[in-house]
Amino acid sequence: MDDDQTVVYADTEEGKGGIFKSNRRKMLHDDTDAKPLRHRRGSHDEKLPRSRRFLINVETTQRQILEQEDTDGDFQITVQDTGPKTFILGTANSSGYRKYEIRGTYALSNLLQELALASDYGRKFIVLDEERLNENPVERLSRLIKYHFWDGLTRRIDAEGLEIICNDPKNRSKDQRPRVYVPYHDDMAMEYYTQVAQERKHLNLDVVRLPEIISPQYVKSINHHPGILSLGLRRKEENGKVVIRGTPFVVPGGRFNEMYGWDSYFESLGLLLDGRVELARGMVENFCYEIEHYGKILNANRSYYLTRSQPPFLTDMINKTLPYLHRKGWTMTEGLVWTARSVRASIKELLSVWLASPRLDYTTGLCKYHPEGMGMPPETEASHFLHTFEPYAKAMGVELDTVMDLYDKEVMHRYANGTEAQGEAQQLEAKMSRDEVGRMVKELNQYFVHDRAVRESGHDTTYRFEKRCANLATIDLASLVYKYEIDLSQFISTQFGGVFKLRPKVASTMDRFQSITFRKAATLTHLIDKYLWNEERGMFFDYDCHDREMSVYETVTCLWALWAGCCTKEQAERMVPAALKEFEVFGGLVSGTESSRGVISIDRPNRQWDFPYGWAPHQILAWPGLVDYGFENDARRVCYRWLYTITKAFVDFNGVVPEKFDVWGMTHKVEVEYGNVGADFRCVVREGFGWMNASFQLGLTFLTKKMRRALGALTPPEQLFKPNGEERKIAI
Repeated sequence: MDDDQTVVYADTEEGKGGIFKSNRRKMLHDDTDAKPLRHRRGSHDEKLPRSRRFLINVETTQRQILEQEDTDGDFQITVQDTGPKTFILGTANSSGYRKYEIRGTYALSNLLQELALASDYGRKFIVLDEERLNENPVERLSRLIKYHFWDGLTRRIDAEGLEIICNDPKNRSKDQRPRVYVPYHDDMAMEYYTQVAQERKHLNLDVVRLPEIISPQYVKSINHHPGILSLGLRRKEENGKVVIRGTPFVVPGGRFNEMYGWDSYFESLGLLLDGRVELARGMVENFCYEIEHYGKILNANRSYYLTRSQPPFLTDMINKTLPYLHRKGWTMTEGLVWTARSVRASIKELLSVWLASPRLDYTTGLCKYHPEGMGMPPETEASHFLHTFEPYAKAMGVELDTVMDLYDKEVMHRYANGTEAQGEAQQLEAKMSRDEVGRMVKELNQYFVHDRAVRESGHDTTYRFEKRCANLATIDLASLVYKYEIDLSQFISTQFGGVFKLRPKVASTMDRFQSITFRKAATLTHLIDKYLWNEERGMFFDYDCHDREMSVYETVTCLWALWAGCCTKEQAERMVPAALKEFEVFGGLVSGTESSRGVISIDRPNRQWDFPYGWAPHQILAWPGLVDYGFENDARRVCYRWLYTITKAFVDFNGVVPEKFDVWGMTHKVEVEYGNVGADFRCVVREGFGWMNASFQLGLTFLTKKMRRALGALTPPEQLFKPNGEERKIAI
């Protein structure tokens, strides 16, 4: 093979492992004086002045390595495969004549991943550096997140992006036609998408204008015709022409192919660290669009989410993003205009969503997750509510599918009210009285009020919220609303002279919004202390506004009070040791305690936001909260545990980056109602999972250099830290 035609797959500054160079001589020449990187090797390996390079036939090698090493047939090479864990490659300098062994699960899985990426680019041959196969796993994962995963998760709702974003794995309806719903007052979007539908007929795009008032009844009526909800559009000049582009955003990944509420906050933290400022900015602007046109930050921008919100983080997103915009060269005026629009949207959301009925409990002054909506959430799996309807099916003497259909189509409602059409309730008339069916409807309606509230909380599902979520004033929501109000008050005080106009084009003095309008911090903390602080236990708990009593479920979200700054120093000194004793396990912070979850059985299965599962949001909010209250060593330790869990799975399981972990059993292979998004892939991970990516990048900023080296060597937490939590003095 001629040297000049050999394709090189190299870790260059411009390529970051994803660009193929076509001039092998130049690459070899450029690397001549490079310092060799240390890598793992067997004791009998030959010591070389620099790493080897291998000449590889992509298709043949990929087939051979899978046949030999992928013994369970899942197109991954993991520690659970029973192959020989060794593979022969020929060097590039000898044109493949000299052979060397590649050994171990990690190196072989990296080889498989590089071959899959090369295949994506249509390459038949590559030259691959041995250092790439033995790359420090911390550096490898961080590099993949920064230069590959964020790109894989980026979306736009415009002509170029519609085909990808309209794909909805959760759509189980018969109507699979791509559809975009446009807000009533967004004429620009309506005109644009109509034109796209006409010009790109192969999309078969259905463009629907939403009504001016979006009622729960309307949302239920379109559940069988789901679609994407439009977000912001930008007019740009390209090559002397004005074009329209969708405001970019990041999706979580897997079946979650839309912009989610609280996911976006955590993703934005990782994006900002990785220099993806425009993506973080776009997500703030898309949230402002949602508030303006849909009335709230949505659970996500699909039609079936129109009645639900998610935990509010917008003010902190503004706070975190603004400094990066100035570093990009924004003037003070540009930043102030952008901030004003964002603050205006935040005020609207605070007053019309969280400090309004039905979410505000007027007795306690605290907020609840309590969305509107009707019937069963259509995005769930077909079997998800079988256990809910089973007792009603038995009582009625009908099949499960029948009773679910009667409820979903509101036949049961009309029969109970005596308004059914002739013959439509025949299955009920002979078996149940109207009062009996009315009682069933009332019970089911109440069940789904709480179910929708659980989904609005982001913690779907957990026994903490079972059949009562809409009644609970939770410590996590109380902390978020506290920070929302404090952030807005500070924005208005420091950047707008203490007075902020909600409608800048209106001259009326009645439209001025003063910082004094917000509840004072002391008032808010008094309410949180009165209803949510347990003096005996030294921790925060939820409060049941219906039963007027404190919940006993122990939740790691009690640490959110540290992040928000709504607890005193004395409370923190009591809570942190108590909370870490309950929630710190080998792999990080667990969602709740085993005793709070209760006994698990066939009839009472695991819930994914209970023990033993750990989630990125809980870790990400705990770390800075602990630091802010002087618990730096604890923050670093629990952070290291979480990053160790991620890195260990990444090394042992073909680069996996899943949605969540069992942090007690130290596995991503979980048996829970929704499985584990991100765990099922073919050969190579292409996007990771949004908030897991962010947690890894953010977590690295909390580690010392020694901890980072220890993480790269996969040093278990118990070897790095003493039983009292202090860091051991060991050489790494």
